[in-house]
Amino acid sequence: METTTAFTGLECVDCGATFDAAEATHQCSECDGILDPQYDYDAIDLDRETLESRPFDSMWRYEDLLPFTRDSAVTMDEGATPLVECPSLAEELGVGRVLLKDEGRNPTGTFKDRGQSLGVTAAVQHGASEVALSSAGNAGQSAAAYAGRAGLESTVYLPSRSGFTNKAMVNVHGGDMNVVGGRIDDAGAAYEEGLEEHDDWYPLQTFVTPYRHEGKKTMLYELLEQLEWDIPDAICYPTGGGVGLVGLYKGATELRTLGLIDDLPPLYAAQASGCAPIVDAYEAGADEHEPVEHPDTICGGLEIPDPGASPWVLEAIRETDGGAIATDDPDILEAGVQVAMQEGLEMTPSSAAAASGAWELADRGEFGSDDTVVILNTGAGNKEADVLRSHLMSQGI
Repeated sequence: METTTAFTGLECVDCGATFDAAEATHQCSECDGILDPQYDYDAIDLDRETLESRPFDSMWRYEDLLPFTRDSAVTMDEGATPLVECPSLAEELGVGRVLLKDEGRNPTGTFKDRGQSLGVTAAVQHGASEVALSSAGNAGQSAAAYAGRAGLESTVYLPSRSGFTNKAMVNVHGGDMNVVGGRIDDAGAAYEEGLEEHDDWYPLQTFVTPYRHEGKKTMLYELLEQLEWDIPDAICYPTGGGVGLVGLYKGATELRTLGLIDDLPPLYAAQASGCAPIVDAYEAGADEHEPVEHPDTICGGLEIPDPGASPWVLEAIRETDGGAIATDDPDILEAGVQVAMQEGLEMTPSSAAAASGAWELADRGEFGSDDTVVILNTGAGNKEADVLRSHLMSQGI
């Protein structure tokens, strides 16, 4: 494998077992836990000046802190997304600054590209011929795109409620698109059945491959550089499975280990009230979630009733002195519309939960008048423009 100098292998976050990355491809063979890439941080010589001297061109500018070399990467220059100042939102929230990290500018219009770049790179290095996954939508489209670029076959299972754009583009990128049932659990069950029949498939499921959350941590590196290393008072993140929030947490702890920052930015998980297992667990003081029996939200990307990495997500929230917030679907959609109207920025409904959550936190007095609040927009709004437009129509607009 073409790995970076500091990358030492994989460690199970549950039992602590360690593995050679050339041999272990997915979950822990000892306990079926999540494997996490590990590094020899003493071997990494990286300072602010070195990073500043590099082109801000893709997430691979952080090659030192990634498992694979830039030369071996399956990449379409994902990352390097803008952090956009939002003065109107800052005034409404009563804070000093609001900035939106716009992941909709990635190649397939979603932050999923960061994780799939690493996941498909790993698949190539392990000699895979076909990748497979179930998805609410964006991850499937992204996987098909990166598989196509790498010359691999792809099979994607999507629920029927997934947006037309995601379904269409899986096929356009050459993937085998399977629409199953109405919700993500239906797609997941069909994927598992398919996996039993195809032992040559290379899974790209969240937290099954060790590499998708690893790609997401680069969002944290970028936004802190873009803030000139000032730690924001809050990062509001739309949370379904929690892979992105875990990535942000890991990225922050790594920068602190390297001495690039002293404090961790507070991370806030934003969910929809109709499916908020992380918020429920946080408010109950639990270390793990209880599955939501009857999830119900229009935000398909957030309708994850049984997130497999909830202990890690809850640790990220608590260790950074962050929090968790749930808001109702109408408020989420209204937040997405208001961001578009006031700032011109387009958010998917699921992403708008982060904006809605920030509004609610401000109403609760969570922020100070001089605070800096970062909102993560994980996908381009035009992927689900019909949902946002329907909200306008329901308001008589």
